[in-house]
Amino acid sequence: MAEGEGERTKKRVMVAIDESECSHHALEWTLANLRDSLSSPLLIYTVQPLQNVSFLAAASYGSPPPELIRSVQEYQQKVSLALLEKAKEICSERGVVAETITEMGDPKEAICQAVEKFDVSLLILGNHGKGALQSGKRI
Repeated sequence: MAEGEGERTKKRVMVAIDESECSHHALEWTLANLRDSLSSPLLIYTVQPLQNVSFLAAASYGSPPPELIRSVQEYQQKVSLALLEKAKEICSERGVVAETITEMGDPKEAICQAVEKFDVSLLILGNHGKGALQSGKRI
């Protein structure tokens, strides 16, 4: 094998996760099946969806106070950071170096932008069971 040839077969892989069991399974699958072909580090990515605060207006009988909105956003950020830390710990236990990234926005768009931004070769996503395979539909 020529020098550097093994490096070309290494992939920049990103696993997009959320709080679901499907995301956890996607991370576990990646570590079990792609560990040897990963370039370092594995990207673990989560998106904090833009918070719909309309329920706060209803709960507070009018315009919600700014500190309440800030409190909800801070809580959401803590949950995302804890999720990423847990994923990083799982990778570490398997001897895989991971880099964690969190962003705010629409998950579909943010994930697509991150794939381009970080030059990702392979994107791994969990399946929430809403596809044709889960429902038994013919494709």
